[in-house]
Amino acid sequence: GAFQTKGHSARTLSPEEAERLAKDRVLVSDFKQLKLEKEAQKNWDLFYKRNSTNFFKDRHWTTREFQELKACREFADQKLTILEAGCGVGNCLFPLLEEDLNIFAYACDFSPRAVEYVKKNALYSTERCKVFQCDLTKDDLLENIPADSVDVVTLIFVLSAIHPDKMHLVLRNLYKVLKPGKCVLFRDYGLYDHAMLRFKSGSKLGEHFYVRQDGTRSYFFTEEFLSQLFKAEGYEQVVNEYVQRETVNRKEDLRVPRVFLQSKFQKP
Repeated sequence: GAFQTKGHSARTLSPEEAERLAKDRVLVSDFKQLKLEKEAQKNWDLFYKRNSTNFFKDRHWTTREFQELKACREFADQKLTILEAGCGVGNCLFPLLEEDLNIFAYACDFSPRAVEYVKKNALYSTERCKVFQCDLTKDDLLENIPADSVDVVTLIFVLSAIHPDKMHLVLRNLYKVLKPGKCVLFRDYGLYDHAMLRFKSGSKLGEHFYVRQDGTRSYFFTEEFLSQLFKAEGYEQVVNEYVQRETVNRKEDLRVPRVFLQSKFQKP
């Protein structure tokens, strides 16, 4: 079971959690930080090599995002063009293409291996989607997608994997292909999510930024930081709020606090 709340206040830590986070001040060395940045693509490629297509569950879009896509249409069977930025192995892409026949999807990922998995999927069709490898911080999306041509960009658990200093480059890149008046749908890790509290000491790269044992990295967003990031690149905020869920594992009687940021930013 789980219950969920939405709002603008961050999760309150327990005294034990606050004490543990306060103690964890030592940052990973500059040398290792540079190495992680240089090897980011290799580390994600190895992640997909180890997990192939089995790590993430298919995200069926019957929830919020699917409603959002319906709302984007001016009439029921209007064709939409979407971009899934950071598509992984297609866990969002393929359920969406199955559910909505009036969509053409561009999809890209940092990992060449993930892109290959998408292309090998039985549901992959060049008539319905175009997938390509892309480092969103430096590869110009205009090489694959016409300017001002996309109705919706999804950025779901992607920005957190990118160094905070380079996040603005991603948003600038997406802005070029998005139609005026259209939106980026964002969902990612929020501050004090359970995943953040589980990092052992020696994993901290910077404020709210950590490295996992496999070398992939994760940033945990505050509402303010995300808002400033998007607005600085010319977007207007439509929705930006924390989603707090308490997931209950009945078997082990564990309560796990999940915190996400769920947002929508519009190109004027």
